[in-house]
Amino acid sequence: MEYVNAKEVLPPRLVSELQKYASGQLLYIPRSENRKGWGSLSGARRELDRRNTNIVNESRQGTSVDDLALRFFLSPETIKKIIYQKK
Repeated sequence: MEYVNAKEVLPPRLVSELQKYASGQLLYIPRSENRKGWGSLSGARRELDRRNTNIVNESRQGTSVDDLALRFFLSPETIKKIIYQKK
């Protein structure tokens, strides 16, 4: 992202109004378009949700945290976060 001088892209009246509130400061103006959430286009979010649901289900069936960590290649602490978050 690069900085653009407000005088180059905004009407003079708007620049004047902004100067009343934030003269000399850097402002970030977020995009107005609706952005999709992380992983929604690639399907990564769906896959992680499916994996986490499997972890929770297996935990409820009695599989230990250490066994789940080995099976899913995650740390025991991460497994615990997933289990307690999904309850």
